[in-house]
Amino acid sequence: MSLETITTISPATNEPIITRTGVSSEDLRRLPEAGQAAFRVFSQTTLQERQKIVERALDILEKKKDELAREVTEQMGRPIAYTGVEIATAIKRGRYLISVSNSVLGEEGIVPGEAEKGFRRYIKRSPVGVVLVLFPWNYPYLTLVNSLIPAILAGNAVILKPSPQTPTIVEQITAAFNEAGLPKDVLQYFHCGSFTLLEAVVRSPLVSHICFTGSEAGGLAVQRAAADRIVSVGLELGGKDPAYVRDDVDLSWAAEEIVDGAIFNSGQSCCAIERVYVHEKIYDGFIAEVKKVLSNYRVGDPSDPKTQIGPVISKNARETILTHIADAVKKGAKDDTPANGTFENFPACGNYVKPTLLTGATHEMVVMTEETFGPVIPVMKVSGDEEAVRLMNDSKFGLTASVWSKDIPAAEKLVEQVEAGTVFVNRSDFPSPDLAWTGWKNSGRGVTLSRFGFEQFVKLKSHHIKDYPK
Repeated sequence: MSLETITTISPATNEPIITRTGVSSEDLRRLPEAGQAAFRVFSQTTLQERQKIVERALDILEKKKDELAREVTEQMGRPIAYTGVEIATAIKRGRYLISVSNSVLGEEGIVPGEAEKGFRRYIKRSPVGVVLVLFPWNYPYLTLVNSLIPAILAGNAVILKPSPQTPTIVEQITAAFNEAGLPKDVLQYFHCGSFTLLEAVVRSPLVSHICFTGSEAGGLAVQRAAADRIVSVGLELGGKDPAYVRDDVDLSWAAEEIVDGAIFNSGQSCCAIERVYVHEKIYDGFIAEVKKVLSNYRVGDPSDPKTQIGPVISKNARETILTHIADAVKKGAKDDTPANGTFENFPACGNYVKPTLLTGATHEMVVMTEETFGPVIPVMKVSGDEEAVRLMNDSKFGLTASVWSKDIPAAEKLVEQVEAGTVFVNRSDFPSPDLAWTGWKNSGRGVTLSRFGFEQFVKLKSHHIKDYPK
């Protein structure tokens, strides 16, 4: 049987840059077996021992952050000015998770039962076993630490499957953890482009929990593959995240913030602003300010430190984004993107899309209902708070949402009405490690980050201890 060759194509040039060999079905069978054997030993280590290993691994990654940043830029196209920030943020996030792990996994996390003479009753958390983590290309380090760090701290074994677009991340992570002293086979990985092969691991009875971060369609496929056995599946899926700009904001400030929240990373973020509702009193002024902001953005080669917006991930992604734009214009929206020389003179061969401002958007347009995952800012005029909240909730997704206003108490009341797992006032696109990262509706199931992010990697064990009869 010939093994699959997996090729990574540069988003900036559409040329092959990396190849990896896929796994055989026999390899995939052995991975969970080795993971289970490693788990039986590793689960007996102390939390303090595991914390030290994770801390050492993070220190090793920090020393290599410039190298890691270059790899991310080459493989997924985010400008080099920003990829180092992802590495630094992932390390900071990992250290935060270590800092709160005692409150969940240590003695502090033991839940006592009611006091009764002659008895002790309490609840402890135990690791689940072998965890399969399927993570994406758009923020590979950030999305990976969400699952990997709490899984290891809890005492599990982990199998990683990266996106074919960013294959070196698992190699760098695994090398760092091995150097840090993680026992053999506690952390394993494989490269795979075939969902048929991947299904075999998802269905393995030796895999106790599955974490998937990616598209809604991908999450549903993983959920279906796991449906014929009793196994937990955590899903971090897509979004169509709304922003509402009230009529009391400073327009230039709001425009700067919302443009950044919409098109950073070429809009390739599950929590990017994908639709903007603006109060009718300030609509024209807001559009004028957005044009000013966009006119100064630099699109170009991601290896250039001056570039702010690089290519999107693939030709298919580019076509999807352009199709959403064309559908909106056909249905009455206006492409109001300002003149900008870097929006037209793209580097040859790459998957570049100009940051596009669409005015006059409505919910009849695909760009307001389906995830675009590109540098597009569709804007719709609203009469006030009530209409804005109704439209924000008119979506099958519910990942994040933001309200922009000087009146903080009023904004807080509004976000309470919004159907999303994370709501922001005067901020967007920021998964804070001390808050639960969770999607509502079709944006996912389960929780990562915060102290609640450990819960999917443990199972509860109740202890009922009676004194020996005298």
